[in-house]
Amino acid sequence: MLRLLWTLLVAVPLAAGAAELKPWSGGPTPALELEDLAGQVHRLADYRGKVVLVNFWATWCEPCRAEMPSIDGLRSSLDGKPFQVLAVNLAEPLSRIEKFAGTMPLHFPLLRDRDGAVAKAWRARLLPASFLIGRDGRIRYVAYGELDWTSEPVRSVVDQLLREEAPGQRRAARDAPPPAQKAPAARAAPSSAADRTRRHA
Repeated sequence: MLRLLWTLLVAVPLAAGAAELKPWSGGPTPALELEDLAGQVHRLADYRGKVVLVNFWATWCEPCRAEMPSIDGLRSSLDGKPFQVLAVNLAEPLSRIEKFAGTMPLHFPLLRDRDGAVAKAWRARLLPASFLIGRDGRIRYVAYGELDWTSEPVRSVVDQLLREEAPGQRRAARDAPPPAQKAPAARAAPSSAADRTRRHA
């Protein structure tokens, strides 16, 4: 029943055309704490200081599958930079997710939203639903539908977020002690006339 409902919802953006990143105006960032396929817990709060792409998807969602390679391409192009992808699968069995992962090697965590509660909290009303999180931990942009994550407009938005200061950078710079200054060199005391006479004697 859950799959049927989401399938009907996903049909809307496909008929409407390509998705685009839009500024987020939906309020505070919900919490996210989910296990990956190996059982390791990932918390969005642990990635504070990085730009994070949170992508809600399912194996039965054709546009979700179609955009996965471009998501991995974006991640690969930003290797070494403070950027992370968290792909949240919507309420599918582990075996089905693992079968999909075996056909499309991806280099980012696939997380399990087992009952769809996290998708609901994030207002992931359509699939795929993607949220770009700034380095301050706030949702900055959202897209409902398939995107080419390697396209110039998308990359420009991501680069802009990467250029922003991470939390604490400005404070650390402000609180840093001033650079040490050299003490002025001591001047020799002026010689008296008697001293000069003794040196020349």
